[in-house]
This record gives sequence, structure tokens and C-alpha cells, in this order.
Amino acid sequence: MEQVLDLLITFFLVIGGLFGLVGSFGLIKLDDPMSRLHAPTKATTLGVGGVLIASMLHAYAYEGHLSWHELLITLFLFLTAPITANFIAKAHIHRHETPDSLPLAGDDRKWATQDIPPDEQEAASPPADRG
Repeated sequence: MEQVLDLLITFFLVIGGLFGLVGSFGLIKLDDPMSRLHAPTKATTLGVGGVLIASMLHAYAYEGHLSWHELLITLFLFLTAPITANFIAKAHIHRHETPDSLPLAGDDRKWATQDIPPDEQEAASPPADRG
């Protein structure tokens, strides 16, 4: 039983290290910020998550108790990494796009959170079908 737990701990440490390495490499090598956004979120969730799961298994195997701190940290990372990626993506979009360069959003005449001033709303909206 102890050898199986050692193999599981080793597996999660290696997987965590590989995802950390690939995420770091992707952060450096990918060209634009929107491509780079994917690499660190995977390194955070899967890389750090693998190391934390290995730590939980180690605590169970060698110290005889379950460590809930690592589980809570892992859950926190899995919940916050996508939200952080979303905020970074929205900041990138808002820095490089203007309301004129975005496609029409439909009836509400807004795109995401970029409001079009009222005097430009009529010019930006498509003509309504009256048939």
C-alpha cells in the first residue's frame, strides 16, 4: 500500500512539474497576450494543483491525517484562475478595441461594457426592418 501511495505522489509531482514547465514556456514563447493567457492558467490550475494533491497524499501516507488546507487551496485555484483569465482578457480587449472596430451587438447597441454615446447610437445601429 505504501508503494502505491509513493507512486501516486511521484505521479502528481511529475505532472505538476510538467504543467508548470509547459505553462512557463508558453508564457515566454507565445506571440500575443491573448495566446499567452492560456498558458499561465493551465500552469496555475494543473501544475500547482498536482503539487498540492501530492502534498495531501504525502500527509495521509506518512503523517496519518488528511490535510484540508491543500484541498482548500486547490479549490481556490480552480475557482479563481478562470476569473483572473477573464479579467486579463477583458482588459486586453478594452485597451486595443474601440466601439467603431467592434461588430454590432444587436438591439442593446452596446458591446460588452463599452458604451456607445447616445449621439453615436443611431449611426452605429443597423436600419430597422419595417416590413
